[in-house]
Amino acid sequence: MHSISFNGRFLDAPQTGVQRVARELILSVLQHLDANPELRSELNLRLIAPKVTRYDKPRDDLKLVRFGRFSGQAWEQLDLPRAPTGDLLVNLCNLSPLASTNSITMIHDAQVFQTPDSYSRAFRAWYKFALPRIGKSARRILTVSNFSADQLAANSIAPRDKIDVVHNGVDHILNMVPDNSVIERFRLEPGNYDVGVANVQTHKNVSVLLRTYQDQRLKNRTLVLFGSADLEAFEAAGLHLPPNVLLAGRLSDSELRALLESANSLLFPSRTEGFGLPPLEAMILGVPAICSNTGALPEVCGNAAIYAAPDNPTGWVNAILDIASERPSERQYRAENCKKQAEKYTWSKAGEKLIGVICRELRPPSG
Repeated sequence: MHSISFNGRFLDAPQTGVQRVARELILSVLQHLDANPELRSELNLRLIAPKVTRYDKPRDDLKLVRFGRFSGQAWEQLDLPRAPTGDLLVNLCNLSPLASTNSITMIHDAQVFQTPDSYSRAFRAWYKFALPRIGKSARRILTVSNFSADQLAANSIAPRDKIDVVHNGVDHILNMVPDNSVIERFRLEPGNYDVGVANVQTHKNVSVLLRTYQDQRLKNRTLVLFGSADLEAFEAAGLHLPPNVLLAGRLSDSELRALLESANSLLFPSRTEGFGLPPLEAMILGVPAICSNTGALPEVCGNAAIYAAPDNPTGWVNAILDIASERPSERQYRAENCKKQAEKYTWSKAGEKLIGVICRELRPPSG
């Protein structure tokens, strides 16, 4: 039997972004092992985490080992290398112990190299120092799209033939019961608003949405931005909110599902993106996504999304109004295409791919 340890630092961070990916991938791996007793008999899984964590482990029956004295990056670099990790350490949130050579690490994107202005000086310095060293020492590197794999290779983080693509899943949102109170709380008119992400990082390009909603043709519509960036963050970034833009703050998954299902569209104007989960979350619910034609977005959203240039507000206005003017039959046809594309990305497929990479690394090559 092989002992596989997952890096559990994600239990001590807000459960968004890469933390969600780690949680969902581990859940999927466990579910595949439930369905395959023979494989389960070969793999002993556990999660190694700091002694004090803020969030529960993904499943009650997953063995949790609490180890070390520190938390955060200090725990990952000083405590985790001394932990009993067994045959393989699997890291799913961009970083791993620099001293570890017996590991698989998922690096989600190369944004810190592509758009350094999106990050603080300290963050840039650490990631630019750490990622190439992790890429060199790890047994395999994982990432979430072919675009990201190519960018990791182009920025000398790891050779392309050392990188495996494990797409994100999106079907988690189907397990959420819609909480329609969010529509009432913000006094939204179903179909008369669009949704975007409240993020002021440069590469997220939210400024084009603010310029879009200054257009008089949209004066009677509402843009709802959900996420962690508040008014103070927008003002600090020099971004002015038009009167028809609403900051909804952080939402639960149930609130997000309800918000999306009653929206005209999801707007995602990133200048570059390693995967692009929000558009697919909307699409699997049958909600159109309008995206920039950049990064991994054309790869993952395919022909089902509507694309607009990241610096062309007029193109975004036209796309929003085109969707709003569709007849019911046209809207239904678009919804079916959106669902069909998004359903390609399930956590079950992602977990199966991850298990395949793990098993390939554990089993010596034949001959």
